[in-house]
Amino acid sequence: MSASIHPAVDAVSVIMIVRNGESTIAEALASVYRSEIKPLETLVIDGHSSDRTAEIATAHPLVRVVPEIKRGIPNAYNQGIAIARAPIVAFLSHDDMWVDGKLDRQLSFMRARPELLFTVGMVEHFLDGDTPPPGFRCELLDGPRPGYIMETFMARKKVFEIVGLFDPKFPIGEDTDWFARARDLRVPSEMLPETLARKRVHSTNASLNDLKNSALLLNALRDSVARKRSAQKA
Repeated sequence: MSASIHPAVDAVSVIMIVRNGESTIAEALASVYRSEIKPLETLVIDGHSSDRTAEIATAHPLVRVVPEIKRGIPNAYNQGIAIARAPIVAFLSHDDMWVDGKLDRQLSFMRARPELLFTVGMVEHFLDGDTPPPGFRCELLDGPRPGYIMETFMARKKVFEIVGLFDPKFPIGEDTDWFARARDLRVPSEMLPETLARKRVHSTNASLNDLKNSALLLNALRDSVARKRSAQKA
């Protein structure tokens, strides 16, 4: 497939949320541009960093640093979606990376399948340091795994009119809740069978810590069950 895109139809805005990410954000941003297709823009939603995060990010010509309005990961993602200029959005954490050609593969796939409202792909975890965080499932390091996570998530903005935005009541696991809602609504989507992202495993990565995530994940699953029961009664 051709990597060329029509700006009005296929353009993508990349959304990255960050707070004090000076040690990794340059590597993350560099990975965004290692595709033939370039994003229309990269929005860095900055949670009032006190380090050199904003300075490093603005060194990239297509990056726009936007101060976070409301605290919390879900609110930051929602802010990015609201101001994104492209009809398609993709997400990357400041401490993770996309594989080379990620935008080429995923955008071309969605261009060929216009009925799909979002896609995800495989993710490869790698250890940053000698010791994984408490509660981390070390078997995730064995090879690529299906990644229903923000780092592989690419969506047409209109999907948020159907599923809704990210729920602020989930400070961690907001993506788990969103994917559960999308699944309950049977939103057309696809899992690409190839690795799209590399996720860094380190001691401060709350999203990979089962001990912190378990309660919020249980709440998301309970909400999903409640929605299904409500639909059956309707």
